Amino acid sequence: MSGAEKIVVIGAGAFGTALAAVISLEGRHPVTLIGRDPSLMSDLRDDRVHDAALPGVPLPDALEFSAEPDAIGEASLVLFAMPSQAQADAARHYGPYLADGAVVVTCAKGIDRSSGRLLTELLEAELPHHPVAVLSGPGFAADIARGLPTAMAIAAGDEALAERLANALSSRTFRLYASTDRIGVQLGGALKNVLAIACGIIEGAGLGESARAALISRGLAEMSRLVEAMGGKADTVRGLSGLGDLVLTGTSHQSRNLRFGIALGRGEGTQAGGPLVEGAFAASVAARLGKKFSVELPVTHAVADIIDGKLDIMTAMEQLMTRPITTE
Repeated sequence: MSGAEKIVVIGAGAFGTALAAVISLEGRHPVTLIGRDPSLMSDLRDDRVHDAALPGVPLPDALEFSAEPDAIGEASLVLFAMPSQAQADAARHYGPYLADGAVVVTCAKGIDRSSGRLLTELLEAELPHHPVAVLSGPGFAADIARGLPTAMAIAAGDEALAERLANALSSRTFRLYASTDRIGVQLGGALKNVLAIACGIIEGAGLGESARAALISRGLAEMSRLVEAMGGKADTVRGLSGLGDLVLTGTSHQSRNLRFGIALGRGEGTQAGGPLVEGAFAASVAARLGKKFSVELPVTHAVADIIDGKLDIMTAMEQLMTRPITTE
C-alpha cells in the first residue's frame, strides 16, 4: 500500500458512513469511521450494516470503526461529516488528537449560523495549524454507499492539495473533481439547500413544474451573484457543487430539504419535517450575507421569511413574480 493515506471519517450518520464505505471499498487506503456512540460503533464493526442510516447496505470488510478520538492520531486526511452546526464543536473536541500536518475536509453543506462564516473559515479559526478543504456536490448517501456512479467537487486553497485529495478519495464509482474555489463550492452547497426548500414549496403548493424550472434558473443566478461578491467564481456554481447539486435536491424526494419545503407548501408548518434541515439554517444566514455584501437574493429572502412565519407562500410568489422586469 505504497503512498497510501490513512483516512478517518468523523460522523457515523448516513453521509459519513457512506463516504467511509466508498473510500475503503477498493482497499487503497486504510479508512476508519469514528462516532461518539461506543455501542453503535461496536455493532457496526460486528454486523457490517448501519440499519438506522443506510438500511440494507453492506459495509466493506476493510472499513474500521472506533469511538475513541485518539484513533485519528495517525490520520493524514480527516473528514468532518457531521452537520454544519456541529462542526465547530467537533473541531474543539477532536482538534487535540490531530496529527501534525493532517488535512481536515469539511463535508457539510451549510454556513455557521452563529457567526455567518463559511465552514472552512470556521475550521481554520479552530484548527489554525491544519489545511482545510471542502467536499460538496450532488450525492445522496444511499447512492454513494451502494456504489452508484457519483461525482462531486473537492476544493482546497492550494491546487496541489486539491488534486491530492481528489486522487486519494476517488474510486471507480465515486469521482471527485479538484477545485481551488472553496468559496464557490461551499456557497453552492449551502444555497442549493435553500433553493431546494423553495422547489419543495412550489411542489407542495401545487404551483407547477414550470415554476420550479424558473426558480432553479433564477436561483442559480442568485447563487452566482453572492459567490462573486464574496470572492468566489461564478463558474463554480454552474458545476457540480451548484447546478448539479441543485438539480438533485430540488427534484428528488430523497432530499430532506425538498420534503421540508413540500410540507411548508402544504401548510403543514416548520415542524412537519421534524428537526430543521440544513437549508432552514442556511436561509436566514444567507439572507444576512446578501445584505452585508449588497447582493439581491429574493428567493433566499422569501424562503427565510416563510420559515420564520413572516410571509405566506402566495404573497411570496406574488412578490417574486412582480419584481421589475430586467434582461436575463
